[in-house]
Amino acid sequence: MRESRFKDHFWSTDLTSTVGYDSIIQHLNDSRKNCKEFEDFLKERAIIEEKYGKELINLSKKKPCGQTELNYTVHPGALMVSDVLTLDLLSPQIELIMEAIHKNRNLQYKKTMEAKRLYEQRCRDKDEAEQAVHRNANLVTQKQQEKLFLKLAQTKSALEDSDRSYQQNVTTLEKIREEWQKEHIKACEFFETQECERINYFRNALWLHVNQLSQDCVQNDEKYEEIRKSLEMCSIEKDIDFFVSLRKTGSLAPAPVVYENYYNTQRNATPVRSPVPVPISRRGPLPTPTSAPGEPDYATVDGYSLIHH
Repeated sequence: MRESRFKDHFWSTDLTSTVGYDSIIQHLNDSRKNCKEFEDFLKERAIIEEKYGKELINLSKKKPCGQTELNYTVHPGALMVSDVLTLDLLSPQIELIMEAIHKNRNLQYKKTMEAKRLYEQRCRDKDEAEQAVHRNANLVTQKQQEKLFLKLAQTKSALEDSDRSYQQNVTTLEKIREEWQKEHIKACEFFETQECERINYFRNALWLHVNQLSQDCVQNDEKYEEIRKSLEMCSIEKDIDFFVSLRKTGSLAPAPVVYENYYNTQRNATPVRSPVPVPISRRGPLPTPTSAPGEPDYATVDGYSLIHH
């Protein structure tokens, strides 16, 4: 079993980001479009060749010649597209599962951050209430002191509740994060397997098509041989590596969201504004093809040979 590259190179350190997953889906959709274009081409060519073959048969009946020679039968040789291209490149079921997991993960992350914000506010409220008690210890009446102590007790109770809620949300988020990470890896492995099958199937279908064209058009076989030579250079491993290199988003999964005690962080941390996250581009710039001197029909991109039509 070959080692999977999709699951190792399509992460983002932003827990709520789907940039790596989206990049894989976009690539698979592009692959599906490519197969559909090839299917449409074969269908239209089959219609043209069928019509051409029927006209040749009619012509041979109207204008018979070479009666003393062996019989000659015209056969269009068109591909049965409906029997050839039947791959389902994307699994709607897996996409629905991943969409639900992404939604649940992002929702819990939002709830956890809100619980953290509320917890920190309750800490500040309790601190202010304590300061008010100490500051006004000898300056207010007994009744006013009772009010201050009551408010302090209320802020402590609210702090305890918010602390428990924050920790519970962090625990829940971690469980969801672990589940999402496992499903993300499974989806990547599934999509990569489909992509390998698609490349292999598409290569074989094109090879078959070229062979049938060669049978019907012997005089053009040299041109088709060039295509076959190019197909011989097709490497699933290199295609996967090329895609990973071109579209990879990162090799580090997001770190767990940990519980942060307000008072510990306040003692050790200095106020610093959080930098605005820079959005990660889904696609980098495409490499510029280059051609070797004397080879007008080919260009290379990172070791790949392309045929210029």
